[in-house]
Amino acid sequence: AVQLRFKAVQTQTPAALWENYRLPDNLLPDVYYVTLWPRLQQDDRGLYIFTGNSSVVFRCVKETDLILIHSNKLNLTTAGGHLVRLTAISDAPAPAISSTRMEVTTQYLVIQLNGKLKAGRSYELFTEFIGELADDLAGFYRSEYFEDGVRKVVATSQMHPTHARKTFPCFDEPAMKAVFHITVLHERGTVALSNGIEIETLNTTVDGTAVTITRFEPTQRMSSYLLALVIMFTVPTVFAVQIRIWARRKAVTDGHCAYALNLTGRILQFFEDYYKFPYPLSKSDQIALPDFYFGAMENWGLVTYRETNLFYDPLISSNANKEKTATIIAHELAHMWFGNLVTLKWWNEVWLIEGFATYVSFLGADYAEPTWNLKDLIILDNLHKAFAVDALASSRPLSSKEEDITRPEQISEVFDTISYSKGASVLRMLSDFLTEVIKCYHVKLMLCGHFQAVDTNGTVLLPMTVGEIMDRWVLQMGFPVVTINTVTGQLSQKHFLLDPESLVDAPSQFDYEWIVPVNWMKSGVEQTPVWLLERTFHSEMKTVGEDWVLLNLNLTGHYRVNYNVENWERILNQLNSNHQAVPVINRAQIVDDAFNLGRAKLIPVSLALNTTKFLAKETAYLPWQSALNNLDYFCLMFDQTLVYESMQAYLRKQITPLFEHFRNITTDWTEVPDGHTDQYNQVNAIRVACSTGVDGCQNLTAEWFTQWMQHPEQNPIHPNLRSTVYCSAVAAGGAKEWDFAWEMLQTASIASEADKLMSALACTKDTGLLERYLTFTLDPMKIRKQDATSVIVQIAGNVEGRSLAWNFITLNWRYIFTEYGVGSFSLSKLISGVTRAFSTQCQLDQLLQFKEQNADVGFGSASSALDQAIEKTRANMKWVSENQREIRDWFRAEAA
Repeated sequence: AVQLRFKAVQTQTPAALWENYRLPDNLLPDVYYVTLWPRLQQDDRGLYIFTGNSSVVFRCVKETDLILIHSNKLNLTTAGGHLVRLTAISDAPAPAISSTRMEVTTQYLVIQLNGKLKAGRSYELFTEFIGELADDLAGFYRSEYFEDGVRKVVATSQMHPTHARKTFPCFDEPAMKAVFHITVLHERGTVALSNGIEIETLNTTVDGTAVTITRFEPTQRMSSYLLALVIMFTVPTVFAVQIRIWARRKAVTDGHCAYALNLTGRILQFFEDYYKFPYPLSKSDQIALPDFYFGAMENWGLVTYRETNLFYDPLISSNANKEKTATIIAHELAHMWFGNLVTLKWWNEVWLIEGFATYVSFLGADYAEPTWNLKDLIILDNLHKAFAVDALASSRPLSSKEEDITRPEQISEVFDTISYSKGASVLRMLSDFLTEVIKCYHVKLMLCGHFQAVDTNGTVLLPMTVGEIMDRWVLQMGFPVVTINTVTGQLSQKHFLLDPESLVDAPSQFDYEWIVPVNWMKSGVEQTPVWLLERTFHSEMKTVGEDWVLLNLNLTGHYRVNYNVENWERILNQLNSNHQAVPVINRAQIVDDAFNLGRAKLIPVSLALNTTKFLAKETAYLPWQSALNNLDYFCLMFDQTLVYESMQAYLRKQITPLFEHFRNITTDWTEVPDGHTDQYNQVNAIRVACSTGVDGCQNLTAEWFTQWMQHPEQNPIHPNLRSTVYCSAVAAGGAKEWDFAWEMLQTASIASEADKLMSALACTKDTGLLERYLTFTLDPMKIRKQDATSVIVQIAGNVEGRSLAWNFITLNWRYIFTEYGVGSFSLSKLISGVTRAFSTQCQLDQLLQFKEQNADVGFGSASSALDQAIEKTRANMKWVSENQREIRDWFRAEAA
């Protein structure tokens, strides 16, 4: 009996290995030799396929009789009765294979051996395979476009984060680095690209088919998720041997890649100086793809982009498009060092590479475009965005436990707002309190918990080590609200929750207490910073007379600020009398903090609304955009109530001076403002003026759109204004305007213009047109898969389309999840976008029912977004019921 029990345990042990989503630590890859042949023509079954073979040389570090290697959706060729061939890189033979099989759930090729692999020895595993070159935008996939009326097919790749295994069997984990030798067979007349530079190109015939064989230089040691392959009909835009931009042939010849090409060299130069380390590769390729789920992907030496994020045409693209191109290129090139050269051990620390790349992308783009003042825009683009998610009880810490992130869908889920935006915000705070004197490579400091900052005289600058400070921000979710009572000087902190009655289930070893750097000013004069090291602290921040105190200068800290009533009143008086005495970033901060403090019941909602009164005199972009972002929440909550009319009247009153300001400085809209953010605020002025009914605004946009309809070949609308004008004209018009915008979408010559038109089509008030548009998202020939979820969210942003979009999702969730589930952000953005305005019991019931009815289908990367949507809906319901009357009365009084 004892022997039988022992044998049973022995047979169960290997099963646990292939049921685990993490690879065992007994084998390490050294080098891959991969040959791939994608077919850009359909076979007899109507499929696009690729064939190939792969050899991986690996070392055995612990004896084992089992090989696990990732493989997913590949048909492996049988040789000698098995799916693989194993040989030893030594005189001693490799053990014989007893069985091979696929483990579908955990995506393994399981190879059982008759003997053991020996520690310290190397072996080679060979496989041959066939895969589908599908249009699922994952692994090795196909993209299609039309050029000169001819349909073109592209073979391209997206291995990140767990899709290399769809292309060839591999050890598909970030720590499993190896050298890749890549050979590609491809159709004559096409160009093949990979991570390394091409070292040999040969025209030949294989199996009766004329092909070109391209071999690439071996890669650096790198993770499998960074491998990239592209085969397409194209030519490069070349700046130097090292830097090339690739795209569709027409996009290259039309000059759409010129700006990216000019920018890349400057940004690489910045990062070489920033990292104090030369660019580590022999070339830098960047390529724009017609079909691509993500904004871009940092494949080492061959960065892939959505076309809209790499192309720029000064005659068609807006300054927002130009900025997006600059910051995304900077983000991806930042990864060439941190993320690619230095790589995560596992995905639980995604924030380190993505938060860091997001933060330094603003530095790199600011270096390339120094007149834009981009460093300030991180406030709106990331810090405020992070606050919105991190104030929920369902948020999460920046860092997770390894064992909590194992399955592919869990890995996709951590590529979220917390990793990118909160990560960037926290690193920006770290950069600020370390000061320029002692600042060095930020993430290095994160990894050196013992680091103590000192200045050149040896004076200790921090109250404790960097690691001790940062652990509070990294290992627990959320952030504090810091409150100052300027009568007593008491400074205090507590965990900020948008719904103070929500329950936080996640325990924290720090009991939701932070080490907070507090920089401040008194009546416009900057004071000596202090550290808040515990829940309460008696400071010298006391005021007399009309003095006012302002905390978190330039919003460098990742926290919100509240004040006693007297100090709030003095700040408001200062804003209303001379708002420019308050730094522009803090004007945006005051508005955003106040609105969120109001939602959290920490101040009256009327006080929050009072922070918008000074806007009638404000022309700067940051405060206006901060206010509009927050007032958008009020619109979502009340756009189907009697409150809405008074709110629109107040907004009309406040926006009219800004509208007139830009009318004057642009000589009646015939010129463009000089400043980068002034151009953004001009767009705000027209958008809000038209939506609230400012005299002459809708006539202006309708006239511009009509002129375009009469002469489609000559668009009179400035690129900066097109999104707003298109939406306003389509909303005010009917089927004629909608059909024209759809026709222009089909012929758009650059992706950024197509994006503007896609968004505008969702602005129509005709529910029949909106329903038709929703059905288009199910047809990739009408709306590309990469754009489908964005279109649905845009329709949901239209009050006329809100319920239509939600019903569409509930009816088609299985299809949507199957077709678009690969995207890290697409599904989570879909759920959060379509449910933003939910604020009734009926809508909450629908959400709960949706979650229950689709449990068998799953939610993948949208799981957290769905839980957050439920939490937000409950919070919205309470907030509306508690505040509707006060808000109605305030708007009625102020709109007069």
